[in-house]
Amino acid sequence: MRSSIATVSLSGSLTEKLAAAARAGFDGVEIFENDLLASPLTPEEIRARCADLGLSVDLYQPMRDIEAVPEDEFARNLRRARHKFELMRGLGADTVLVCSSVSPRALDDDALAAGQLSRLADLAQEFGVRVAYEALAWGRHVSTYDHAWRIVESAGHPALGTCLDSFHILSRGSDPEGIGNIPGEKIFFLQLADAPLLAMDVLQWSRHYRCFPGQGGFDVAGLLRHVLRTGYDGPLSLEVFNDVFRQAEAGPTAVDARRSLLVLQETVGRAALPEPVVPTGVAFAELVTPDAEPLTALLGALGFARTARHRGKPVALWEQGDARILVNTGPAVRRDGTQLAAIGLESPDPAAAARRAEALLAPVLPRRRAPEDAPLDAVAAPDGTELFFCATGRAGLPDWRADFEDTAPAPVPAGVRGIDHLALTQPWHHFDEAALFHHGVLGLHAQGSVDVADPYGLLRSRAVTNADGSVRIALTVGPAPTDDTVHAQHIALATDDVVASARRFREAGGALLPVPANYYDDLAARFEFADGELETYRDLGILYDRDAHGVFRHCYTRTVGRVFFELVQRDDGYRGYGAANAPVRLAAQHTARALTGG
Repeated sequence: MRSSIATVSLSGSLTEKLAAAARAGFDGVEIFENDLLASPLTPEEIRARCADLGLSVDLYQPMRDIEAVPEDEFARNLRRARHKFELMRGLGADTVLVCSSVSPRALDDDALAAGQLSRLADLAQEFGVRVAYEALAWGRHVSTYDHAWRIVESAGHPALGTCLDSFHILSRGSDPEGIGNIPGEKIFFLQLADAPLLAMDVLQWSRHYRCFPGQGGFDVAGLLRHVLRTGYDGPLSLEVFNDVFRQAEAGPTAVDARRSLLVLQETVGRAALPEPVVPTGVAFAELVTPDAEPLTALLGALGFARTARHRGKPVALWEQGDARILVNTGPAVRRDGTQLAAIGLESPDPAAAARRAEALLAPVLPRRRAPEDAPLDAVAAPDGTELFFCATGRAGLPDWRADFEDTAPAPVPAGVRGIDHLALTQPWHHFDEAALFHHGVLGLHAQGSVDVADPYGLLRSRAVTNADGSVRIALTVGPAPTDDTVHAQHIALATDDVVASARRFREAGGALLPVPANYYDDLAARFEFADGELETYRDLGILYDRDAHGVFRHCYTRTVGRVFFELVQRDDGYRGYGAANAPVRLAAQHTARALTGG
């Protein structure tokens, strides 16, 4: 189906918005009136610019407070409309959006509304324009889609139809099943937006918190199915008011928007994309560092050993159990400290996983490699993390380990048996995009968003995981757009005995993150422990949590650059990540950073 996006959904000038929409692969745009008014281009020049970019102008919007008003005011509205229809002729737009009135002068009179909309449609028809009447969720008298349709049906004008907007319908809790009563040819336009489920005034909700389909809590796919059953064959258009999107760079936002539409169309059976290939494990995590000594000392204390080195690059492989860490000290490494740069994901079909990613607009990363190096497919996540699709140890498929020469035997396991999860700090404007990317591209299930109290603001966190938990990635975003260094990334290492692992780490010279005594006083009030158990946790800085399934014990290393490690023990099917303890951990890290000056 054809795709469109409202210019209000993107940041920048109108020309920047048009270019971003075209590069992302949209077929058309809705021109928002404020964008046109602020543009130095004439309507004819905008039309030509769209044509050069391969974009159609699908809608001009909005016309407000038109209907159900006293006759003298309606006469002024017709004069205003005539001017807009002349403008639309130059713009090359044949459909105008008319929102249900919010004017205090509007009358609660459906017959009057239908009559005046019919007269408006008479005028529009003279200019070759169609009028799409939309119910605003906060409309003064018309606030539901079925009410708007009754007025349109009563008017019975060929140039008058309705516009359906998923936000206005779903935010009010309206049942979209009634859409089936509207003939498809009378649905002149369809606007799509998702939103998080919030308890707030619907106008503020709409103006600030909409997001692209798949990023919120609405059943946008269910609504779309109802619309498609009517025979609607117009564009699927995104109209998203969002404070973050309006400040973020237009290009990546447009790609995120287009990806959301592709996933949505796939969900309703209207897009043939390569099947999702869900990763089955973590092959490796790659850390880049300008100074390997602190990092390798930390890995050694955790029980890792350097077992291999890349044949042609300054990359070393450190192993323990099934946990593999690559340490990259190449010349291209950024000099702002150690950070997590790449993740190897075990894939049942790496080539198919890469095709899926490319079809959903993920940047395919070129690799500089020697002829004998393993041909690994890699794409970039929204935060820039490189994702490699791997088939470690599988016959007939390239194995990334073949690029390494052994330097030492694998170590005797010292408690760590694998990578439990990875935590990636997202740029402030990529959080929702990251969740959709990992779900749509990788096929991971996105869990609910969690707010975590930090001493200097609120963090948002959202985990994505496969069905058996062998791949878990926690996506977090800091409290402020400028805060991109304080909140580090981390690698959580699975152990069957966190107490023994923590003791072994400390005895090897490792420094555990100190946890305030007040935390353990609170634990004593909340839970019952065996004799000496809580004292052991206090001594080692181990935190404790329970959910409906089991128990979680975990502790943290000090931070190196932007990376720290977590030792975790999951018992009896615990499913979370210790989110209740995150405020304590964050405060402790701020304190440690202040004491060390780093």
